[in-house]
Amino acid sequence: MEGSGLGAPLTVPGAPQLADLAGATGILGGTFDPPHLGHLAIAQDVVETFRLARVLFVPAGIPPHKPDRVVSAPSHRLAMVELAVAGNAAFAVSRAELERAGPSYTVDTIEILRGEAAEAGADDRFVVILSGESLGLLHTWHEPERLLRTAHVAAVERPAFRTPGRPWVGEHFPGLEDRVLFLPGPRLCHSSSDIRARAAEGRSIRYLVPPAVAEYIEEHRLYADELWTRN
Repeated sequence: MEGSGLGAPLTVPGAPQLADLAGATGILGGTFDPPHLGHLAIAQDVVETFRLARVLFVPAGIPPHKPDRVVSAPSHRLAMVELAVAGNAAFAVSRAELERAGPSYTVDTIEILRGEAAEAGADDRFVVILSGESLGLLHTWHEPERLLRTAHVAAVERPAFRTPGRPWVGEHFPGLEDRVLFLPGPRLCHSSSDIRARAAEGRSIRYLVPPAVAEYIEEHRLYADELWTRN
């Protein structure tokens, strides 16, 4: 796998990388505009693969990589995420990025969550869940080396996108290669942008988002505005 440039999946039960993370907390951040079944499937796969205690879904306040894109109000995105994760005891929602000013930098969020865990006497190890596509941009993030020293990264392959392999990680983050773990993940092609476009065109988004989220979008006409057809 490394020779092909793709990350070698580490999904063998009992492997040291998996055992070391048992009981840790996953972090799945994003705009979640809207949250879809792909988000949920990936989170569930990571929970089971690494035996995590839970996954925190963290809606971004001000997405630093999307400064010019129209984004739904934080209150709507938070409400949709809460609806999406309802009923799964391994899923929870964090408002950490919605309740602070400024751009939503993941490394700062981890520090906040670690502080909260320490105060509660809970496990303060975290696994940041990224798509393979996002991993390829990690070197452009805010203080990525500090992020990797603070948390592991679980990179989940996304169909139609190449996932950087360990040589790429070593080139950009020498000495931190073991902080990145690779998973094939559920190969779903869900895309929030495609779902927004379908909703804006009046097409069905059934089977793409949880029913409660679809109902919320329809009730609040979130993507009916003509602006969404251009983004």
